Amino acid sequence: TSGHSITNNAQAGDFQPDWIIFAPRSNGDHHNVIDAVRGSDRRLQTNNTSAEQTDDPALFTFESNGFDIDTTDVNYNGSSRTYVAWQWKANGSGSSNEDGSINTTATSANTTAGFSISTFTGNGTSGATFGHGLGAAPKFVIVKERDPGGNNWMVGLDALGWTKYLALDSNQAVITSSARWNDTAPTSTVVTLGDDTGINANTATYVAYCFAEVDGFSKFGAYEGNSSADGTFIYTGFRPAWITLKEVDNADDWVIYDTKRDPINIADTVLRMDTNASEYSGSGREIDILSNGFIIRTSNATINASNTYAYLAFAEFPLKYANAR
Repeated sequence: TSGHSITNNAQAGDFQPDWIIFAPRSNGDHHNVIDAVRGSDRRLQTNNTSAEQTDDPALFTFESNGFDIDTTDVNYNGSSRTYVAWQWKANGSGSSNEDGSINTTATSANTTAGFSISTFTGNGTSGATFGHGLGAAPKFVIVKERDPGGNNWMVGLDALGWTKYLALDSNQAVITSSARWNDTAPTSTVVTLGDDTGINANTATYVAYCFAEVDGFSKFGAYEGNSSADGTFIYTGFRPAWITLKEVDNADDWVIYDTKRDPINIADTVLRMDTNASEYSGSGREIDILSNGFIIRTSNATINASNTYAYLAFAEFPLKYANAR
């Protein structure tokens, strides 16, 4: 029924989310993204290159302790279907940031969690910059063209270097290109852009999600696989609640784990950011989530061949210490 209320539990802090990724678990529909800066009536999909879609009326309402689903659309609220919603807190709808050569339309920054959302209009100039509002250099940045659309989701990761990029909507291997980040690492105030149309076309509109590492809450990096069921241990310094892994050297999916769908080890229930495939659970994707990181428990090439893998990890909330499970 329309008006389905999803409430965050007290352990998560009863927070009002500013960025939500919705993923159907069982029926293979799109992974839809909404945020408080673009507005709850605007959605993008991580598994394709489509332009931003506008819903009138809005399909969602941000609430003080969660969100309401104001639709019976099967992508979000089909009877007896199962879903997951990953939520982050920024700082509301935000305001313009003028630190860069491009003034953002709005930037919403949560410096405690190291997360900001910015919208801006491109100028087609290599070396253009926009302000992210975090006060610390982002280690992980996502930029998506909103209009006209048709370009990949651009991903920059400090561990890979800013001469390279990944595409969130694609399983492609890492690509070297100065046209994305202008071979320039983000600073404590700005992100630098190239002139590729997917990241900075003149008059096109974009949204950027920027993440700085926060001790005890977030960690972004790379590890080397060993092709063994006794796999690599990745130290984060906290118990992750959400983990995404992506092979860098070859084409393979972005696989997502979380401690709500897998509350006990072994964690082997994955969704894939780059496809609308249904949730997969079973042999071949196993990891153990520990109090201070995670360890690979499979030799499957998606997460543990003798290759390089990118990882993104978040705790449930910004606290320095977490318990093992």
